[in-house]
Amino acid sequence: MSSSVSSAGRSGLVHLVGAGILWGTGGLLGTLLHRATGLSPVAVATCRLAVGGLLLVLLLAGTRRPWPRDPLAWRRIGAVAGLAAVFQGAYFGAVTASSVSLATLLTIGMSPVVVAVLEHCTGRRAVDRRRAATIGIALCGLALLVGVPTGHAGAGGLLAGAALASTAAAAFATVTVINAAPIPGLDAMTTTGLGFTGGALLLAPLAVTSGVAFDLTPRSVALVLLLGLAPTAVAYTLYFRGLAAAGPGIAAVLALLEPLTGAVLAAVVLGERLTASGLAGAALLIAAVLLAATQARPAAQAPDAASGRCLSHD
Repeated sequence: MSSSVSSAGRSGLVHLVGAGILWGTGGLLGTLLHRATGLSPVAVATCRLAVGGLLLVLLLAGTRRPWPRDPLAWRRIGAVAGLAAVFQGAYFGAVTASSVSLATLLTIGMSPVVVAVLEHCTGRRAVDRRRAATIGIALCGLALLVGVPTGHAGAGGLLAGAALASTAAAAFATVTVINAAPIPGLDAMTTTGLGFTGGALLLAPLAVTSGVAFDLTPRSVALVLLLGLAPTAVAYTLYFRGLAAAGPGIAAVLALLEPLTGAVLAAVVLGERLTASGLAGAALLIAAVLLAATQARPAAQAPDAASGRCLSHD
């Protein structure tokens, strides 16, 4: 039994690492899509959710996979749809109000903290010294890698950006926690496909106001499909699959692979150069990810009953 649990834990880690790396391509693809089409950030986010969700829905329909019938499953899908819309909308709102660095620093940095607090308060997993140290190392690394905001947006913009980024972090953390408890008859692909399609519908009014029309060139279509496929459809399916095995706390820390991968891709593809502090931050993030990975096995062995008890409200 312990061997199968350990195998499940390792499989969960592989899924989460894959998700984090694929998420790291999202920034690059989103930037290239914005340059090619002129779409606003919220329009890019809406296209990302819509294309990723619809690709999975088409795959589900093509394989004739039965739709969920349990009302609890549809409640979960609805929650994912709403939280995905809030996360994407709030994050890009924070970018617009303040800066990319502030939005990234708070959204990604606060997520493991919020997950840890939620798990501690619900009794699922206490915050011990090792977990606190891992989160602290990750936050320091993220701050060094992304950079601390310089205040170009002004005090009002920084406050608005901080509030929106905090909302995005809370939404992502909630998605992480609620999806750690599996629902019979609802798999990760169905959750992602139907949930993200619903999230795109919720975001559509905001996207329309900023403009969603663009020239359908081979380059723009390819970028839209890649953005919807790799860092969205595939990445979130992997993330949701890995959650139950590795635990939400580990998943939230491993999500920090996103800015790390994004920084490497920006340096290689866009020619951006990492400073000495950025390299130090990358090293700290790698250390935090490795520490989190070594803690995954105990999380994978946590009783299923505890998980169900803490998440029964979903």
